[in-house]
Amino acid sequence: MSVKSNIAKVYAHIRCHALDRQSQRAVEIQTQTLLRNVRCAKNTDFGVQHDFTGISSIRDFQQRVPVRNYEALKPWIEQMVAGKKNVLWPGIPNYLSKTSGTTSGTKYIPNTPALLKAHLAGARDALLFYIRESKNADFLNGNMMFLSGSPELEYNEAGIPVGRLSGIVNHFIPAYLKRNQIPSWDTNCIEDWEEKIHKIVQESCQADLRLISGIPPWVQMYFEALRTQTGRSPAETWPNLSVFVFGGVDYAPYKPIFNQYLPNYVNLVETYPASEGFIAVQDNLQDLGMRLMTGYGIFYEFIPMEHYGKPNAPRLHIGEVQLDTQYALVLSNPAGLWAYDIGDTIRFTSLNPHRLKVTGRTSQFISAFGEHVIVEEINKSIAVAVAKCPSVVQEFTVMPRVSAEGSRHEWYIEFDQMPDSISDFRHVLETALQAQNRYYDDLIKGAVLQPLRIYLLRKGACRAYMKSIGKLGGQNKFPRVKNDDSMRAALEEWDVS
Repeated sequence: MSVKSNIAKVYAHIRCHALDRQSQRAVEIQTQTLLRNVRCAKNTDFGVQHDFTGISSIRDFQQRVPVRNYEALKPWIEQMVAGKKNVLWPGIPNYLSKTSGTTSGTKYIPNTPALLKAHLAGARDALLFYIRESKNADFLNGNMMFLSGSPELEYNEAGIPVGRLSGIVNHFIPAYLKRNQIPSWDTNCIEDWEEKIHKIVQESCQADLRLISGIPPWVQMYFEALRTQTGRSPAETWPNLSVFVFGGVDYAPYKPIFNQYLPNYVNLVETYPASEGFIAVQDNLQDLGMRLMTGYGIFYEFIPMEHYGKPNAPRLHIGEVQLDTQYALVLSNPAGLWAYDIGDTIRFTSLNPHRLKVTGRTSQFISAFGEHVIVEEINKSIAVAVAKCPSVVQEFTVMPRVSAEGSRHEWYIEFDQMPDSISDFRHVLETALQAQNRYYDDLIKGAVLQPLRIYLLRKGACRAYMKSIGKLGGQNKFPRVKNDDSMRAALEEWDVS
């Protein structure tokens, strides 16, 4: 056992104990966080317009500041991007995180030292919880892989550095971790994802890799490239690999794929990072959800999905939420996003401490016929089908077909390993979705909807689609659900049904 590992174990115990105490005071800490941020921004343009000086409680804030999405906050953000001071937050942003929006095109999320501190704390605390729970810090003695966007930054006309969040955070990785980090700086700066993955394999195939971090579809692509270039599996290449840190997507549909790549002694650590803040980390080695990090300077509100989008929808604070209820997540962060709807849906799996699961996106659902099927229900249904009809799904998406001849849900699936019977797979999938969603069940039984149809996609189709729209790699994710047919024409080019 190295000195580094022993120090990490001691620090993990101290830090995680402090986080446990914070969790017991979640409501108090969240109230203090909001009022502190409000005081800090009371003299900004936004603070003056919304009477921040008159806010002394959560209810005061909710009465003065409506929930907004990026489009609604965009006029203020554009002023910040242009270099105007004291708009949403004192001064100008230290960085602008560039991310892709579904309706807004490129989005620019302001970043400040306080928000960057939260991002770094999230990554650190996820590993510290893992060390405490596993009583193992040996991964610190080998190489660690961080699959992320390029750390190269641009400067806009106002002189503000602009880049992907993962690239910005890369500049602040502690020196004791950077010494063991893969890929190298030059490789990480490669923009073409396929070229970048090829180079990463060359750099890592002889390394003593012990930790891998990245979103599952792109780690999967990395593992495939490793097998193609070396003929070896991850387990054969890195016998000391023990931790896979991931976030950004539901892991369940990827589990059969990664079971083929990762031996069962590799532990999974889930995180919930977003450009707007680091929200939650897995605090145990069981699948019990991720702990909401209430002490990172971010204030959270939760809108029950049954009221989402309605005037005067209730906005609950952390002390008012319930288990197993779908909520839209709203946050106010120490960079000037106030009552900001980040577009994610969550549900709580525990209230002491507060643990949650990300269940989808507020914009990603199918309700062309009133069924309101959400991503979580779709992911659970395909997991059931894969388990009962042994197979491996590479990627998939679901969209409605509205037709006088017979409306239905249509599933475009790329299999890595086909089931013995597509007919049986379809039947199990249909039955599982009906069990998940009573509205869908009623529509099927009432013959308003025809049974779902599956279209088979050639291998590589989903990546080819992402490449065709310029979103291959990085933090981009293949859309699992569409409430329209905007992807149909493109996917039909790879249909082999």
